[in-house]
Amino acid sequence: MEIGLNLAKKVNEYFNDAQLVLNETAKLAGKIEFAAQLMINCLSSGGTVYWCGNGGSAADSQHLAAELIGRFKIDRPPLRSIALTTDTSILTATGNDFGFEHIFSRQIQALGKIEDLVVGISTSGRSANVINVLKEAKKIGMSSVAMTGSAHSEMWELSNLSLAVPSTETSHIQEMHILIGQLICGLAEEHFFGKVQNAQS
Repeated sequence: MEIGLNLAKKVNEYFNDAQLVLNETAKLAGKIEFAAQLMINCLSSGGTVYWCGNGGSAADSQHLAAELIGRFKIDRPPLRSIALTTDTSILTATGNDFGFEHIFSRQIQALGKIEDLVVGISTSGRSANVINVLKEAKKIGMSSVAMTGSAHSEMWELSNLSLAVPSTETSHIQEMHILIGQLICGLAEEHFFGKVQNAQS
């Protein structure tokens, strides 16, 4: 019984901590609105939204690219989006020949155009390959968004907009990153196609 009580306490503590981070993240509403506008501007210009990150942030990149290519809430034409985390031949060849820190920037160097948007995701804000993709985007003149935690990051200075989740706890930062990413994708979808009439699962 005591084990069960201890587990219940830990569950409640986790939810309480997550709620605190959520409440603080809500204060980024103005910045999130700006991120949605950057995405809308990109897609309106015929650009592509590129996503990248490592580990859980790589999974988020693929998830969010799929929200635009597939649908968020509305059955509609696809929106241009690519996760730079998915082509194993490019990732392994670039990592082997040029270094893991160049696996994303090399792709943007090849594909990126001024009307595009790159979203770099890193819970620590220190991922060299994400920092490098933002540097490359800046050279090209692309817009960029950095999604990080609260620890100061070079990513903030390299991007047009930083969305720094007010936490140093990786799990809570990741939770807020997917929340923010889905919100931005939903706002872009609504801009182009209107509000959903009949929500679908």
